[in-house]
Amino acid sequence: MKTVFLTLLLGLVCAAQEAPAELDPSQITGDWHSILMAADNIQKIEEGGPLRAYIRQLECTDRCSSLSVNLYAKFPSQCTFLNVVAEREGDVYHVGYMGSNFFELIPVSENTLAVYGENFDGVKSTKVTQLLAIGDGATQEDIQQYEELNRERGIPIEHIEDLTQTDDCPQ
Repeated sequence: MKTVFLTLLLGLVCAAQEAPAELDPSQITGDWHSILMAADNIQKIEEGGPLRAYIRQLECTDRCSSLSVNLYAKFPSQCTFLNVVAEREGDVYHVGYMGSNFFELIPVSENTLAVYGENFDGVKSTKVTQLLAIGDGATQEDIQQYEELNRERGIPIEHIEDLTQTDDCPQ
């Protein structure tokens, strides 16, 4: 398992060595809400799953070298507010939450943002994505781009969960 984790880490570090696209804090910082979520291990994101999260706010600091994430998780059906701070290494962020996580932010449109990450829980690595929106939500084109991201990353489209149907946590 350590070999799998080290391979994942090496791949992400190598990817980070490419010239990273500078994130514009004005495009990232704001009140976001989770629309869709997917994972290659669907049990991790099902209701009550350890990686199911309802994001509320992102805040870049120091030119997005740190990213503060306000979110809710349900344990098991009670909403619990969490704030995690991720540190940027190249174009990849790292944060400890339910294991070790590496993720990247992928702008989809003016009002939507995709998050692609990999979680290592000490035993297994899980690929996870989320589609976030500001305002009125995601367009059909945004959703199609999100589905394509999942296909490219090896996450089955059937594993996409509509978080808007179960998000009853405070805004």
